[in-house]
Amino acid sequence: MTEIKKNVPLLPLRGLLVFPSMVLHIDVGRKRSVAALEHAMMNDNKIFLTAQKDLRIELPEKEDLYMIGTYVSVKQMLKLPNGTLRILVEGICRGKIINYQENEDFTTVDVELHEDSKEKDAETEALMRTVMNYFEKYGKASNKITMETIQSVADIEEPGRFADIVASHLPFKVSEKQEILSMFNVKKRLDHLVIRLHDEQEVLDLEKKITSKVKQAMERTQKEYYLREQMKVIQAELGEREGKTGEIADLRKRIEESGMPESTKKVALKELDRYEKLPAASAESGVIRNYIEWLVALPWKEKTEDRLDIKVAEEILNRDHDGLEKVKERILEYLSVRQLKNSIRGPILCLVGPPGVGKTSLAKSIAESLNRKFVRVSLGGVRDESEIRGHRRTYVGAMPGRIIQGMKKAGTINPVFLLDEIDKMSNDFRGDPSAAMLEVLDPEQNHTFSDHYIEEPYDLSQVMFIATANDLSTIPGPLLDRMEVISIAGYTEIEKINIAKNHLIPKQLEENGLKKSQIVFKDEAIVDLIRYYTREAGVRGLQRQIAAVCRKVAKIIVSGERKRVTVNSKTLVEMLGKHRYRYGQAELENQVGVATGLAYTSVGGDTLQIEVSLTPGKGKLLLTGKLGDVMKESAQTALSYVRSLSDRLNLDADYFEQHDIHIHVPEGAVPKDGPSAGITIATALVSAISNKPVKKEVGMTGEITLRGRVLPIGGLKEKSLGAHRAGLKTIIIPQDNERDIDDIPEQVREQLTFKPVKTAEEVLKIALVGGF
Repeated sequence: MTEIKKNVPLLPLRGLLVFPSMVLHIDVGRKRSVAALEHAMMNDNKIFLTAQKDLRIELPEKEDLYMIGTYVSVKQMLKLPNGTLRILVEGICRGKIINYQENEDFTTVDVELHEDSKEKDAETEALMRTVMNYFEKYGKASNKITMETIQSVADIEEPGRFADIVASHLPFKVSEKQEILSMFNVKKRLDHLVIRLHDEQEVLDLEKKITSKVKQAMERTQKEYYLREQMKVIQAELGEREGKTGEIADLRKRIEESGMPESTKKVALKELDRYEKLPAASAESGVIRNYIEWLVALPWKEKTEDRLDIKVAEEILNRDHDGLEKVKERILEYLSVRQLKNSIRGPILCLVGPPGVGKTSLAKSIAESLNRKFVRVSLGGVRDESEIRGHRRTYVGAMPGRIIQGMKKAGTINPVFLLDEIDKMSNDFRGDPSAAMLEVLDPEQNHTFSDHYIEEPYDLSQVMFIATANDLSTIPGPLLDRMEVISIAGYTEIEKINIAKNHLIPKQLEENGLKKSQIVFKDEAIVDLIRYYTREAGVRGLQRQIAAVCRKVAKIIVSGERKRVTVNSKTLVEMLGKHRYRYGQAELENQVGVATGLAYTSVGGDTLQIEVSLTPGKGKLLLTGKLGDVMKESAQTALSYVRSLSDRLNLDADYFEQHDIHIHVPEGAVPKDGPSAGITIATALVSAISNKPVKKEVGMTGEITLRGRVLPIGGLKEKSLGAHRAGLKTIIIPQDNERDIDDIPEQVREQLTFKPVKTAEEVLKIALVGGF
């Protein structure tokens, strides 16, 4: 049933909605609303209520209001002290705005009123009972609706009024209530309430479950707290200090703050729970505690910011080291790439060279130039795999390996990590440590390095590994394949002079308590120390001799003999004794049957004299000088080649059957081996047989074949430095090694003449006085 009411005053509501049959107090404060209300009170006490879509709007217009609202009767009006009006309204019926008029003081509307049908069929009755059933369950579960209210709702007979009263008691939003208010069809309204009450019941059930779980968790927490407090009291009575409680709280906090991955954190917390339950006197308690301490002590996220200033890095490297241009260039390349690309795996460098050339100190300078922490691990003599990977925790006294120990010492995840003497590792029945190093040095694997003690993956990908070695031949191939080898052959005499002036002398003055005003090193003294008191590729021996001079000077000054000492060639002999070495190993004159070879030893390049003696006999070959198998085979090959030259040498057919040949390499106590003495032995043999002397200033290196071809060799740079130290002028090298000449320092290249050869005949033409 519908009816139209015209010019009804409009009262917009904010956050509120009134259903028909509802009696409700409303506070009215807005000026237009008050005017509308006063107009209604002066007429028939009737007013139309509709809700605002957005309650923040102070002066709503037509589009801000819902078009369906409630036609109400104002039963009472009271003016409050603050100027607002409090009214009591009773809903009469639904209404729909069909015309909207904005007046000067207030708004009026024409409304189409809709009265609900009071007829009730079987379907409506069923819907009402279902709604009542759900409403009763909801009231009991929510505890927000009293039994009296439920009973009063159950007594309502009219379907429309029943639906409105139920909807008014439910915790719906204004928009949801507006949806119900907009339903003029009573059955549709009841059907909608069935669905919404069912949904609300499910939400209430879920709330109950959640509340129950929270309650149980709180009870468990309270119980644990109570038991811990009891434990504290018991421990205090037993005379123990706070017991484990404070310690466990501290460990838990450290685990949370360590930054370790979630998987590792779970393991740590699980072990902590085990530790908490074990008695303090238990042996396992100490093992678990030690394990947790290691986990929290390791750096998981702490890192230093790289200093990517190429100029600063170059200054630091040049300040600390003279020479070593190739190594410095590689470090500066790495820094340049880091500057262009923010993330890059740390390179794995292997510095190879004789002792005393500054491999370890160079690694320290690299760390300083990068502004990274520096940590060193010595691998000399390591023969147990667990030294690298750690021991399993089942063993007594188990500890992590040296890699994890080094990371703990560094305290950051991106240090410069020096693996010193990597060529000195060996293996035995306890495993192969070099195989364990493969994972450490493989960029594809080391982001999940596994230590047997830690048992959790640890990221080594940001570490810059630098290995040092004296001899590449003792490093296993797979391990060597993972490293970038940079060779440091040794220093020239000029470089050694600079190193002595800039580094060694200032260092020894400080270590021996001397001032610069108390001692003066003349250049001639430094040169004599290098030439006559040391014979090495590096500068360690030179440092010892400078230290010896400083000690002598300290004694002179303390005894009061002199206050200032000048060290020159004369005072050097007085302090250190006569010259220990003859500068240069080149022969003083051309000799028959003696050739100078070049060798590559563990202490750098050196010269090797090979002597041949012929005596009447039965064709025996005698080799002396503690030669290795390779060198013995070179001697036999060289002899076979020389025998093939019998016609060129005008020898009788039975010459070699009537002469014994003795090949000797002096310094017989020193083992000698290597595949580069062939042409030297052949030259000495031809010289002895033809009685032609070998040029004293010529050195040579290269292997020989039976047909006289000269094969390439390794270590040309080191051998060239050795030849330069020995005072040689000409070096015969294999043709295939000509490309290696560029690696030799320029000042050495300028003082040596290189003669690349393909055949042994070319060697003989250059080396023998008068040619071949």
